[in-house]
Amino acid sequence: MEIVTIEKKTFELWKQRFENFVGRVDALCVPLRRKRDKWLDNCETCRLLNVSARTMQTYRDTGKLPYSQINNKIYYKASDVEAFLLDQVRDNSKK
Repeated sequence: MEIVTIEKKTFELWKQRFENFVGRVDALCVPLRRKRDKWLDNCETCRLLNVSARTMQTYRDTGKLPYSQINNKIYYKASDVEAFLLDQVRDNSKK
């Protein structure tokens, strides 16, 4: 193992640059996190998946797609819909 020594000033400069980089990455990820945490109603989800309301009911009944219900309105997390789509792609590629 090789040990490299640098001046404190250089170390502090690199540390600051790294912290700035981490801050930028976090700033870029925030909109994606917000989008993934968004809730979609049944109609929006039907349009996104290009399926009928009855197919959505089947997905709920079989437990393929998690959902929440408030009164008579059904909601899906965008992240769950995304995971469902990825799972369908993986299942189809195995066949």
